[in-house]
Amino acid sequence: MLPVVNRTECTGCGICVDDCPSGAISLDDAGISVIDKNACTDCGNCISACPAEAIAES
Repeated sequence: MLPVVNRTECTGCGICVDDCPSGAISLDDAGISVIDKNACTDCGNCISACPAEAIAES
């Protein structure tokens, strides 16, 4: 189960980007978090780090 970003809830704060140990998260042109499914190790750091609760396991 990999994390999924709720694009309407994401504020683009970038905390998840900084907290991802595998570098699997970046911000797109709209400033919304995007998770690279191939690089994600499903550690859950982004889920617990997101202050907007915009990331959840799929």
